[in-house]
Amino acid sequence: MANDQSNGTLPPRCSSLSLTSSPTQVVLTPCAACKMLRRRCVEKCILAPHFPPDEPLKFTVAHRIFGASNVIKLLQELPESQRADAVSSMVYEANARIKDPVYGSTGAIFQLQNQVNELQAQLAKAQAEVFNIQCQHAALVCIKMSQSQTSSEESFDGLRSGFDESFQSSNPSFYLDNEQESLWDTIWA
Repeated sequence: MANDQSNGTLPPRCSSLSLTSSPTQVVLTPCAACKMLRRRCVEKCILAPHFPPDEPLKFTVAHRIFGASNVIKLLQELPESQRADAVSSMVYEANARIKDPVYGSTGAIFQLQNQVNELQAQLAKAQAEVFNIQCQHAALVCIKMSQSQTSSEESFDGLRSGFDESFQSSNPSFYLDNEQESLWDTIWA
């Protein structure tokens, strides 16, 4: 142990303490990645901001699927602003691969797309029903308005009813139209 301290290096089991002032300072608490890999966690560890010591499972999952060297290589290639998103994507994909080794996150995306399609179909059906009810309501309002207009017109003008009766008796095609209307009412009812 004295020999290790004299040359400025620490054995791996003491990596959480810094006894010397070397150019690369050792961090007091190693990140989850360095702890799992059993290596020193230096001050500028690329993994430390993304794999904190209180979340060891996060790195374990990513390491299991992608490997530590690939995770490090990917993070080194990205600008710092995109690294957090890349880590969350890797962890998500790794969790999905553990749950579904064949499809991974693609299977989850496919299921979600199916749910969206089903919900859109239900929404379209509900909108059609609302439109149908609105049309029925509008038709009822029109019928009610026409009934109120005809009753007010009949009360003000007695001549119209007499004219309609004389027109019906003198026009044989009027009865044909009434029969066709009842036929159409039967079909559409």
